[in-house]
Amino acid sequence: MTYCVAVSVNAGMVFCSDSLTNAGIDQVSTYSKMFRFGIDGDRQFVILTAGNLATCQATIARIKGDIKQNASNNLFNMESIETAADYLGDLSREQQEKRVIEGKKFEASFIIGGQIAGNKHEIIMVYPEGNHITTSDDTPYLQIGESKYGKPILDRILTPELNLDTSAMCALVSMDSTMRSNLSVGPPVEALIYQTDSLILANPHRFDSDSDFLRDLKHDWDQRLKDAFKHMSLPPLSWATNWDRSNRGRSGAS
Repeated sequence: MTYCVAVSVNAGMVFCSDSLTNAGIDQVSTYSKMFRFGIDGDRQFVILTAGNLATCQATIARIKGDIKQNASNNLFNMESIETAADYLGDLSREQQEKRVIEGKKFEASFIIGGQIAGNKHEIIMVYPEGNHITTSDDTPYLQIGESKYGKPILDRILTPELNLDTSAMCALVSMDSTMRSNLSVGPPVEALIYQTDSLILANPHRFDSDSDFLRDLKHDWDQRLKDAFKHMSLPPLSWATNWDRSNRGRSGAS
């Protein structure tokens, strides 16, 4: 399984992905699911992948080949992130159609994010069918893969006004929550922070399974959750019983 998340706030973007690929309990491998393309000062793109590994790799290989050959359509001559997402969706569908076996498609999903000089930064999720969606002020993030375990922290914390450091920590806690609940998602964890209008992809981070940072992050997050439950003033369960009984009496009186 895979988990990738991308966050878009006013200050920039954050990308985070695991690197574990699981095709059974005895077929566990490590492959990067984050790919970077760009021309410093002109445009930068980050692509996250989830789904069938062969489809993902073939699609990324085609993107690299189109850039190398200066094809009429390639990431370095796209006019917008939306156009790049359409291009990515077309390549993905093409690779899926090549691999249909007995009516079964080997699907893949992608997140593409970036900025082209003179335009706003943006992240877009590309579905296996090739259509895509982007973020909003209410939902300033996108996920692919095993999304359910890491979603609550994103919903509670992220807003467009949040700074990049806090957004990055939120994405990493989301990843930690996913790894804790699904053993098929795991390190190395890759993370990248992009600052609005910088047009440079600098300082990518990679955290291996023995990373002190990941260990401390997990420990501190677990401890703070436990402390919160110990010290917060939640109403005791007995209140719910009394409240329900009172409401039932009121309902019967009417």
